[in-house]
Amino acid sequence: MSGLFVQKHVEAVRAQGVEVRVIFSDTWRDTWRQWKALRHEGWMPDVVQLNVIQKQGLLALWLKKRYGIPYVIVEHWSGYLPENGMFKRLSAIKKRIYRHVAAQAEQVLCVSQRLQQAMQDCGIRARRWGLIDNVVDGFFYEKEESRKSKVESQKNLLHVSCFDEAAKNVKGLLRAAKMLSEKRQDWKLVLVGTGADYEDVRAFADTLDIPEGLLEWPGELTPREVAEKMHEADAFVLSSRYETYGVVLAEAAAAGLPILSTPVGIAEEVADLIVPQEIAQHKAGTFAEFIETILWGQEVRVKSQKLKVESKKSEEHFSADFIGKKLKESYDSCLHRDI
Repeated sequence: MSGLFVQKHVEAVRAQGVEVRVIFSDTWRDTWRQWKALRHEGWMPDVVQLNVIQKQGLLALWLKKRYGIPYVIVEHWSGYLPENGMFKRLSAIKKRIYRHVAAQAEQVLCVSQRLQQAMQDCGIRARRWGLIDNVVDGFFYEKEESRKSKVESQKNLLHVSCFDEAAKNVKGLLRAAKMLSEKRQDWKLVLVGTGADYEDVRAFADTLDIPEGLLEWPGELTPREVAEKMHEADAFVLSSRYETYGVVLAEAAAAGLPILSTPVGIAEEVADLIVPQEIAQHKAGTFAEFIETILWGQEVRVKSQKLKVESKKSEEHFSADFIGKKLKESYDSCLHRDI
């Protein structure tokens, strides 16, 4: 799952007629072994796409210095975000390598404006910056004629995440659900996913004594099953402390769901209602009001709300065809071809 968005980028550019080979490794030794295997086959790239600078960045840099092969960076890493802070904890040497690899790239494509700003704040400089979306599968756009049977008076609120509590703040969402349950019970919160903190979050939910039937835990689902859940839902909620992109936000937008989100990733480009971080993390009662707003149109008594973003991204921006063409244009630009 951690590399799924990269796989979709690969499939998107292959559909544009680009021949692609992939090197993936957690160690420099294995990265080099895979490169030597490609050379043994007689294969040499015209351009390199580097996904996340880190170790593989040294190979991209070496290929440019040794063979004059240009490279473009597609950056997804959340370590640049101040809420994560991993870049700032790197050694001075590693920081210098990251900055040098970025500076030598023909273009750095970030998955969100927020990530680009965070990289610049970390001292990363680029010849050219750009933005690239992640791909949303076509079946998220397939609106069903009629939703699966459910209690008509009940509203379904959907959350999808990897249950990494430091990033996703699912407990903050559950606290808000508890507060809402004390006011009304004509709703259900469906929490899709699993992960390192899943059992801990489930145990925390049990301590809240939320009435039976208001929480549903379907576990990890396939992308098509997630799409089905989105087609059944009345609204989508994301309570994350940080995201570089938030592909579930793009999927919810493609499915036509009203979206409530903290100001992370692409939220301000697709969400209908933004809940401030302070509220999502520390003010469960007010967070519950935001949930009421997205589900029933209730007024939120908070001045910092943001309703109905004026220029939401269109479905086209998340399609494989659109993104594949955009990546190919970047490659052509690296090779100084007319685009």
